[in-house]
Amino acid sequence: YMGAVGSSRVMCDNVPGLVSRQRQLCRRHPEAMLSIGRGVAAWTAECQHQFRRHRWDCNALERGQRLLGRVLLRSSRESAFVHAISSAGVVFAITRACSQGELKSCSCDPKKKGSAKDSKGHFDWGGCSDNIDYGIKFARAFVDAKERKGKDARALMNLHNNRAGRKAVKRFLKQECKCHGVSGSCTLRTCWLAIADFRKTGDYLWKKYNGAIQVVMNQDGTGFTVANKKFKKPTKNDLVYFESSPDYCIRDRDVGSLGTAGRVCNQTSRGMDSCEVMCCGRGYDTSRVSRMTKCECKFHWCCAVRCQDCLEVVDIHTCKAPKSAGWISRT
Repeated sequence: YMGAVGSSRVMCDNVPGLVSRQRQLCRRHPEAMLSIGRGVAAWTAECQHQFRRHRWDCNALERGQRLLGRVLLRSSRESAFVHAISSAGVVFAITRACSQGELKSCSCDPKKKGSAKDSKGHFDWGGCSDNIDYGIKFARAFVDAKERKGKDARALMNLHNNRAGRKAVKRFLKQECKCHGVSGSCTLRTCWLAIADFRKTGDYLWKKYNGAIQVVMNQDGTGFTVANKKFKKPTKNDLVYFESSPDYCIRDRDVGSLGTAGRVCNQTSRGMDSCEVMCCGRGYDTSRVSRMTKCECKFHWCCAVRCQDCLEVVDIHTCKAPKSAGWISRT
């Protein structure tokens, strides 16, 4: 279906939300769109994992409303994280697809050939090194295309955070080696470069989200300066944002907030998932539920673990809804 030129044109013209430059790339590399789709699934799952204990939980859809899009229309920390993690997701997916031979336009890293040297001595490049440079190049062309049209502050912010996401994936490129020789003596080594599990990128960008730097445009409109002079100037690895985040306590379509009514909270926590913080002081309901768990697990030689099924009764705490539970309407 996607291999034919005619059908790829039809497919690319019907993908919603693409700008003209992205449609051109789609027509030229239709097979890459499958990889980008996997990248979207990876970054969405990672975003939801990182925000699972927060009021805003990176939930993209609600009754067909694309609330994530509303978040991206703001210039908040959450928008900064989403741009970075989504850009990283495309890099990760395209790089993997190159190594697995799924794309006609790339393969393993062609620069990793011949011999080299590291702290352990000499080795030969072999196997299939992940072509991270191609992944970054493609992601920059595809993801940044939406921002290249605008020269406003938000476009500059998004381009900065997109780049930070791409750099985060490359940060965790690691060298893996296999030993050859008598009884694995490692007199000869074959090595290759591999990107790490996407969770490492997610964890790293989560730290950057927590340390994100609020900025303002400089006078000539070409870059940023810190909003608070007490803070350091952002590097290319930092996330930047312009406006403070809403509290996400109530349902507000304009800011992309589902509110926290019905969210599960942790009665014993003192963190963001505590019932006091998650429920925004509205209180919570407690329900007692029964669930099956694995218990009395024993290790049997060799090599199995056998468990019993046990019925466990637990209390689940969920945030109360505000007195007015509907969407906020702005007049």
